[in-house]
Amino acid sequence: MRTMRTAAATAALVAAAGLALAGCGSDDDGDSAADKPATVEQQQPKGGTVLDQPFSKPDLTLTDTHGKSYDLIEKTKGHPTLLYFGYTHCPDICPLTMSNISLAKSKLPKEQQKKLRVVFVTSDPKRDTPKELRKWLDGQDPSFIGLTGDFDTIQAGARSVGVSIAPSYKKKNGDVVSTHGAQVLAFSPEDDKAHVLYTEGNSGPDILKKDLPKLIEGKNP
Repeated sequence: MRTMRTAAATAALVAAAGLALAGCGSDDDGDSAADKPATVEQQQPKGGTVLDQPFSKPDLTLTDTHGKSYDLIEKTKGHPTLLYFGYTHCPDICPLTMSNISLAKSKLPKEQQKKLRVVFVTSDPKRDTPKELRKWLDGQDPSFIGLTGDFDTIQAGARSVGVSIAPSYKKKNGDVVSTHGAQVLAFSPEDDKAHVLYTEGNSGPDILKKDLPKLIEGKNP
């Protein structure tokens, strides 16, 4: 049986790369258990950060948008994979990030598009049902994979790759807030590990359009 790494066993991400939790309207500091400095081999002036200690894929088996069990490691094995944790009611960073990925992917040759897997794991599973996820992702790219499930399982999976997420909560005015890290992790098809991550502000469509062909071939940008 595969063993999930804990936050203490992995280098969490990224004072050097400038990562922060995306509150999506919240001033909450979130759960900082995974927010430890990471070492990087190379940080691009504009674009992804190459890690000197790559992350293994989270050992997650969740529910996809068709209501079926989805083993992240097995289903994406040998495929270049972009992984992001967010939620469909997010007013800003989540739709922007997924839109950037969608636009960059659309510029790739068809053969490269077929190889790429884009996985969106909800940080707000109470509201993000499989149906809601599918509807939202279809507005981005119908090929995008959406996963939901038990929050504690999702949180542990996120922490294993240095992404901090916190349970959703309702403010006094009735707004629901979900706090989550804004990293996009790029997993290589060569060893199924994340050698590169992208942060808010460094994951625009032009950057991804330039980097994706290399990532898809198992190379660092």
